[in-house]
Amino acid sequence: MEHIRMERVDGVGLITIDRSGRFNSLDVRTAQDFRRAGLQYAREDDVRVVVLRGLPGMFCSGADLKFIRDGGDAGDLGYLAPEAPHSGYGETFKQILEYIHSTISEIRRAPKPFIAAVDGVAAAGGFGIAMSCDLVVASTRATFEWAYSKTGLTGAESSTFLLPKLIGLRRSMELMLLNPRLSAAQALDYGLITAVFDPENFDRQTLEMAQRLAAGPKRAFAVAKELLNQAAGVDRLDAHLDRELEELARVADGPEFTEGLDAFFAKRPAQFRSGTTEDTEGTEGKKSKQVPSSVSSVSSVVDH
Repeated sequence: MEHIRMERVDGVGLITIDRSGRFNSLDVRTAQDFRRAGLQYAREDDVRVVVLRGLPGMFCSGADLKFIRDGGDAGDLGYLAPEAPHSGYGETFKQILEYIHSTISEIRRAPKPFIAAVDGVAAAGGFGIAMSCDLVVASTRATFEWAYSKTGLTGAESSTFLLPKLIGLRRSMELMLLNPRLSAAQALDYGLITAVFDPENFDRQTLEMAQRLAAGPKRAFAVAKELLNQAAGVDRLDAHLDRELEELARVADGPEFTEGLDAFFAKRPAQFRSGTTEDTEGTEGKKSKQVPSSVSSVSSVVDH
């Protein structure tokens, strides 16, 4: 695996996203490897705790927008919808998000704790991946940002499902609509994360927490996690992930995301009211774009 590293330390499985050249964003191959690593450690009996982390100063920024802009991987698009013509960006997003969503589903079902170790930026999909873990630790230089709306997207990677459960509807609306960039201290105050460590001690303190859990009652942790998931309605997560994927793909095929993507690479604010949105496209008779109806469920993804 080129950009995903796997290590084991005393019953702790460490998964590191190592793609610094693209700010630890995920193209389809990295997303596939991320899923493969997550599933392997989730199901290996001798791995009692899993830590997801990025590089020093860099956690994850979600799907690689350059990969999206460049049209994705033609071979993988053919695998997802072999008979469908491909236009717009929605299908390319699905290439990546199918694998990320499957990983998130596995994290929530796994009979062991998952810890997100955030030392740097967690934005958009990286934010969602972090929120899907059982515990989240952050360094004092970490930041957390919804970020989807900057490019005209709707939210995915479990963010619209888990945020209201973690911090309530009002604060979730605040993060979605106003898009503040939260410091680690603010994220702790909001209830998004578990603990804050200094950068110089971050890896050591994260590993100490993981080893403490690894020494704990494995079966009791597994059953209690399942019960808490049930109480929080996590049995509905897979259906919600499918809906997140469907809606994001539909929006990504529209003019708002086209403007947001152009603005992102031009390093300027997006102008969503400058003739790019559906309400300025013409008369009522015009039909909005639709993505193909063959949106695969999370469970349909197979290993490559």
